[in-house]
Amino acid sequence: MSDKTRVAFLAAGEGVERAELVEPWAAVEQADLQPVLISPQEGKVQLFEHLDKADTQPVDLVVSEAKVEDFSALVLPGGVANPDQLRTNEDAVEFVRQFVESGKPVAAICHAPWTLVEAGVLRGKRITSWPSLRTDIQNAGGEWVDEPVVVDGNLITSRKPDDIPTFNSAVLEAVRHGVSSAAAAVN
Repeated sequence: MSDKTRVAFLAAGEGVERAELVEPWAAVEQADLQPVLISPQEGKVQLFEHLDKADTQPVDLVVSEAKVEDFSALVLPGGVANPDQLRTNEDAVEFVRQFVESGKPVAAICHAPWTLVEAGVLRGKRITSWPSLRTDIQNAGGEWVDEPVVVDGNLITSRKPDDIPTFNSAVLEAVRHGVSSAAAAVN
């Protein structure tokens, strides 16, 4: 086991937006941190470029065996099908809930806040996402805004693949220096 700081990436077996996994993953590696792919099932995660199948990525750890204390941050990539599957998996939802409650950084992009909605952690939080999630976020007690990246407490959210560079910067800043400096870096 490496002694590098570990960053969890949680994804379902299918429907992960490729750019929203591989670009933050590469940024984490380039920062000399260790990304770990967690999924509800063993095997591989099928990545997509919008609606077209892309490559796959091997799963490192099954979510039912993952422990929040083993990671410094959690990244939730989007894609429409990915968070829709995760929010129906009790182990995935509980892992996300525990991560948010731990105070460690939790970063979600595009449709990924659906899993945050299901985990019941958005009440009173300022959040961004793909625009179609606006009503779901508001119904969960969150304030939806249309901004490239929003940091509220330990939650870091972003709208879409075009926002990935700013999203990556906020995630890395939060891992290195805490979520308050990630908020300062975004604003």
